[in-house]
Amino acid sequence: MSQYHAERIEQKWQEIWEREKLFTVQADPNQKKYYVLEMFPYPSGRIHMGHVRVYTIGDVIARFKRMRGYNVLHPMGWDAFGLPAENAAIKNNTHPAKWTYANIDEMRSQLKRLGYSLDWERELATCDSSYYRWEQLFFLKFWDQGLVYRKKAPVNWCPDCQTVLANEQVEDGECWRCGSQVENKELAQWFLRITAYADELLDDLQTLGQGWPERVRTMQENWIGRSLGAEIDFSVQNSKQHIRVFTTRPDTLFGATFMSLAPEHPMVDELIQNKPQAGEVQDFVRRMLATDRNIRTAEDTEKEGIFTGAFCINPVTQEPIPIYVANFVLMEYGTGAVMAVPAHDQRDFEFARKYGLEVREVIKPKDHEAQAELEAAYAGPGELIQSGEFTGLDHETAKAKITEHLAQKGLGQKAVNYRLRDWNISRQRYWGAPIPVVYCAKCGVVPVREEDLPVVLPMNVQTRPDGRSPLPDTEEFVQTRCPECNAPARRETDTMDTFVESSWYFARYTSAKVDTAPFDPRELSYWMPVDQYIGGIEHAILHLLYARFFTKALRDLGYLEHNEPFAHLLTQGMVLKDGAKMSKSKGNIVDPNEMLARFGADTTRLFTLFASPPEKDLDWNDQGVEGAHRFLHRLWRLYEQLSPVLLPIGPCAVLENKELSKADRDLRRKEHETLLKVSRDLEQEFQFNTCIAAVMELINALSAVQADLVQTVSGPRVVSSAWSTILICLYPMVPHICEELWELTGHDECLALWSWPEHDPDALHKEEMLIVVQVNGKLRDKIFVPSTAEQEEIKTLALNNEKVKKHVQGKEVKKVVVVPEKLVNVVVA
Repeated sequence: MSQYHAERIEQKWQEIWEREKLFTVQADPNQKKYYVLEMFPYPSGRIHMGHVRVYTIGDVIARFKRMRGYNVLHPMGWDAFGLPAENAAIKNNTHPAKWTYANIDEMRSQLKRLGYSLDWERELATCDSSYYRWEQLFFLKFWDQGLVYRKKAPVNWCPDCQTVLANEQVEDGECWRCGSQVENKELAQWFLRITAYADELLDDLQTLGQGWPERVRTMQENWIGRSLGAEIDFSVQNSKQHIRVFTTRPDTLFGATFMSLAPEHPMVDELIQNKPQAGEVQDFVRRMLATDRNIRTAEDTEKEGIFTGAFCINPVTQEPIPIYVANFVLMEYGTGAVMAVPAHDQRDFEFARKYGLEVREVIKPKDHEAQAELEAAYAGPGELIQSGEFTGLDHETAKAKITEHLAQKGLGQKAVNYRLRDWNISRQRYWGAPIPVVYCAKCGVVPVREEDLPVVLPMNVQTRPDGRSPLPDTEEFVQTRCPECNAPARRETDTMDTFVESSWYFARYTSAKVDTAPFDPRELSYWMPVDQYIGGIEHAILHLLYARFFTKALRDLGYLEHNEPFAHLLTQGMVLKDGAKMSKSKGNIVDPNEMLARFGADTTRLFTLFASPPEKDLDWNDQGVEGAHRFLHRLWRLYEQLSPVLLPIGPCAVLENKELSKADRDLRRKEHETLLKVSRDLEQEFQFNTCIAAVMELINALSAVQADLVQTVSGPRVVSSAWSTILICLYPMVPHICEELWELTGHDECLALWSWPEHDPDALHKEEMLIVVQVNGKLRDKIFVPSTAEQEEIKTLALNNEKVKKHVQGKEVKKVVVVPEKLVNVVVA
């Protein structure tokens, strides 16, 4: 083949890899394992450049680790349930299953066209009952352990998607999928008790150490939001009821001058009974419930509230304080009630100023006088004032003392609060895993028997144009018998949140085809946890937190042995074009199919790896793609140039330095420097761009080889060794062209089956060093000195340099400073 034909070469090697099953693996206790996994894709119909980037990163790691001697698991599957499939099916008047499986076929062929080293025998789709049957089993096990429950709750309702959204799926008051304004609604919902693992989820972030980006660990810490403080009871005036609050600042209790309740607080209706303002309060509550929580609590949202007409008693001052309903208080945080201390909380301060409520300062900075009138709340440290027997204490001491005082009086106690709330998994749509419970008039809510799993989602249904689920009207699905009393019963028609499917798929990959259990214990124990997980930063809270919870819950059920699912995490940057994220609406989409047809897989892969480090955003550049393509053509031409002398020897061939000419030794040193650089960057930092740059330098050195070097006794071996090192260093990134050139060089075995070479430290030895020579800090020349030269010899060589002599002539040399391997500075007066 005299020219580089990307498509022909790539098709050839993909067929060879598949025929030889080179990437199909099994557990082998005698071989060290490495499990590399990218977040699996949603089968939208076509891959995009974001897919290309993340799966190329994962493939480089998988190929490199395989050559390093690891037994590498690198699987692929499909996150196939969910709203987009259902909405697209409605739009195209087809069934979600038909739409989904057609997309899977298309995307599978695209991924194969890119030459990824995937174990396709472990492929799974979450919409297949052979997958979600085990998810239903986990649901039943969680039910037995009290980790699943059903309750009425205010929820985020998307009117267009016709389903509930988790708090994390609401972005700026809008549905994360369709962008519709989210409404508040009260519905009976199914929850997973993720809060039972709140402490462990938080504390175990520390065990992940440097394996996870600090940014992601911080995001999870903030989302779990553990706060230490106190629960305090405020008795309601003229009532036997009390309002419980959680506060991290019990030291400010003497400054609490009113109470703020969430509009959803269950005591609101009771407090306004027989009050003249009851109607106004109810109107306010309705208006607040129709407003998105994120908008209500935003810093720039005006603080709003209404007086209930009721009072409660401050437990330390015994003063009655008014009870308000306020827009910025949410039921899901703390207890849904806030003791308002306007002098020391800015939201309370703004609210108090608006409604003319008392602002009482009870903390002042040390060595400062109390202010006659505050201009803003002071939330910092200090000592207590106007706080009875606790006056004069520093605020930290006062927290403990006041909490202890309340406990003795039966009015409060130490408490821990979390921002994290239980996971609402109910979705009122069709295309999802059925929740395995039935409703019986006699027995109530009854779980399905394990032996009756899976509860299969019916396929003979027609989706509705308005998005409502057809399941409630599908009698053959709904009508069933109670597992306990055999009386007529109705199935649950809610389906599970698709984040449930993605919370355990990584474990199922270890034994994806086992049909008698969710996991093969031997395979699971061998492969887990995932050694390197790769995906977008946008999943730092939702998916990763849920996956960590599932791992811990399944561990406690005896299914898993480990505490964390992902030992290392790489969050790659986005692919941009013209400085903006690629999207159809912006008209800046780059179609991978077009890139593959025009340039081939290796060029597409090379550009995504070379253009930017993996954790940074990649700005698509057409000239950069063309440059990557030219580089591969140059590699091909280099083979043609060298082919007459190339020998089929491996990289870093064993050669004795003493038998080599200086030109031989220089090229060999460059070869081993390159291998050392690439090995370190692939092993430790995943800096693919610097790896490619290092190989380019070696290519430059090899391209400059003169005929007299090749004609030496060792020349062909030195050149062939350097050529082989180039191919093996580039192979994880552009495997097809490297395999082809490897074969053309005369090797009988696939490059994919070769081991990664080790550099020779002796080959890195430099005979000479380039030293900068300065006079009074100014550059005067550069000289070569023997690498074995001592400081005195280096000084002598520098002082005898003609340019140095010129600048020191007639002057006194005060001292000569030698910086080893870098410079000499001659100081003259």
